[in-house]
Amino acid sequence: MPATPPSQNQRGYLIPIGGAEGKRKKDRQILEKFVGLCGGDDARILVIPTASRLEETGPAYMEIFEQLGARSRCIPVERREDCFGEEILEVLERTTGIFITGGNQLRLSTIYGGTPVARALRAMNANGIPLAGTSAGAAIMAEHMIAGGRSGPSPRESGVELAPGLGLTNRVIIDQHFSQRGRMGRLLSALSFNPFVCGLGIDENTAAFIGPDGDAEIVGRGTVTVVDPSGLRHSSMSYVGKAEAVSLIGLKLHVLAAGAHFNLETRKARMGGDES
Repeated sequence: MPATPPSQNQRGYLIPIGGAEGKRKKDRQILEKFVGLCGGDDARILVIPTASRLEETGPAYMEIFEQLGARSRCIPVERREDCFGEEILEVLERTTGIFITGGNQLRLSTIYGGTPVARALRAMNANGIPLAGTSAGAAIMAEHMIAGGRSGPSPRESGVELAPGLGLTNRVIIDQHFSQRGRMGRLLSALSFNPFVCGLGIDENTAAFIGPDGDAEIVGRGTVTVVDPSGLRHSSMSYVGKAEAVSLIGLKLHVLAAGAHFNLETRKARMGGDES
């Protein structure tokens, strides 16, 4: 379960990004909007590059955020034991926004899961701090994380690998690089195990800005595919043979481009400006 926000505060935005977000000056709308939510010129953004093994990943994002007017720091945590030090917790206390880079989401879950840093990130978001993540950094946000699986359009037995995420939300399960890598099948496979949550399949250079009220605004050049299983009446996942196709009856699907919204609480989609 996500951390409970104090009554006087609102939960911070969660911003899962499908990866390959625009980094050139003319195509930074996702990162610009994130910086604005973190305080604009007063923003102090902490970059967490643990998922990536490339030394340049953290500094590259720091440079972009500084070009956008924010101050930034990077914590290159490589070992689980690093998450128990007081220094990193003190750095977290001085930030107004968190950005988790792409890479391997299992590095994030195995290094951060259950540590004081993971608890601090949950508490910070509950207290109003925006948290964005791209690719692996998006997948780790949910309570249940897609850790791997086969590409393709159809759900299959053994079609997805799941692992615990950070638990910043228990309303969605997130897949990234969605259209580019043909991941509908593994998202549907994940939902067949847990039809309580909605599935968000987020394209590259696309993000869902999820506000405190559960309303997600779509920003970017691609689409977010929302699979709502609340009407699911039948799943054959429990009895099909190994690697066989799965029947799912009663799903609802939305394909949302920039400006569209989906409310995770009401399960209703709408276009921007349409309050109906």
